[in-house]
Amino acid sequence: MAGDGGATVPAAPSRTELDAAARGVLDAHWRPVGADGSGGYTVPSAAVYPFQWLWDSCFHALVWAHLGEPDRACAELAHLFRAQSPSGFVPHVDYEHAPGHHAEFWGRDGHSSITQPPMFGHAVAELHRAGIDVERLVAPAGRGLRFLLEERPRVDGLVAMLHPWESGGDDCPRWDDWCPGGWEQARWYDVKGDLVRTLRFSEDASPVGNPSFEVGAASFNALIAFNALELAEVTGDGDLAAQADVLVAALDDRWDASLGTWVDSGPSATGSGRTRTLDGLLPVLVSRRRDAVDDALAQIVDDHAFGGACGPAQVHRDEPAFSARTYWRGPAWPQLSYLCWRAAVRHGRVSHARAIAASLVDGAVRSGWAEYWDADDGTGLGAAPQSWATVATLVAR
Repeated sequence: MAGDGGATVPAAPSRTELDAAARGVLDAHWRPVGADGSGGYTVPSAAVYPFQWLWDSCFHALVWAHLGEPDRACAELAHLFRAQSPSGFVPHVDYEHAPGHHAEFWGRDGHSSITQPPMFGHAVAELHRAGIDVERLVAPAGRGLRFLLEERPRVDGLVAMLHPWESGGDDCPRWDDWCPGGWEQARWYDVKGDLVRTLRFSEDASPVGNPSFEVGAASFNALIAFNALELAEVTGDGDLAAQADVLVAALDDRWDASLGTWVDSGPSATGSGRTRTLDGLLPVLVSRRRDAVDDALAQIVDDHAFGGACGPAQVHRDEPAFSARTYWRGPAWPQLSYLCWRAAVRHGRVSHARAIAASLVDGAVRSGWAEYWDADDGTGLGAAPQSWATVATLVAR
């Protein structure tokens, strides 16, 4: 079979072949529990990302469970909470095997001073649905979500995100208002470093403010609400569900039908916070607005908007910031494709779910299980192989 330009496209693998390939990637990146009790998690990439990352590990746990490895799935999440603070803060990177790595940059040993999207609520819920005992994971997951819901300031009703890295998509055009002179990769990296130094912390060293960067990001809040609702489904915690519902209502008030996106709250609301990005559509996971859900899912699979043969692009193709192969400014990302698929499933949109699933599998295979890839032809970008690309196994049918 030939693709664009006559390039050969790999034949679609069978489910067995796909699972075997995913297992090979995860096995190569697994760090077993050592004699000293360390380890028990999957690194994203042995060469590029040799530590444990927060939302990466949540996706890894889902795949381990799918592959029939419940012990590894639970160990992955349990280790994630190893560095959790008393107030519930979960760091986005754990430097267990090299605690001094970037210590001067973060102002602390052992782990970073910011968080990432709390995908552990969804991971715990999915393991529970698979019949896996998650009792030891429920309490720390709840504390992690309550830290965000109760300890962070609010920006027009939305939980404040305190650093671009907390979004998981640090070079997303939605943060361009904070880059003086317009976005430029090297300049933006320096700004991100400066924003670490303006963080404010609670008594237990948890990040609770940043006078230089507090934004009610639609993406971040959508994932907080989604994960809180998922965990509440397991625990029956009505208060947690109610707090999530408040966020959902606040998000749906920020749907802009003329743009076809949810708009961030805060200082960028009239600027870069209105950029049409895929992460800006993540409130589709929890939205109760039929018009917004219909529009968002249609855009995700429309090849004139976000849709691509190898997954939805990160930035709308008509946006000036769109760049097909630039980090967080155009390529397809497997974890975002998975979340879009999950949204389509939750809303019962079978055709959308099938289209997103097929494109995710195609992209993962064509790219060689890369960190991210060209949404149109699957050219691998970033680290390869990268562990979270294995989420393709979760959507294959």
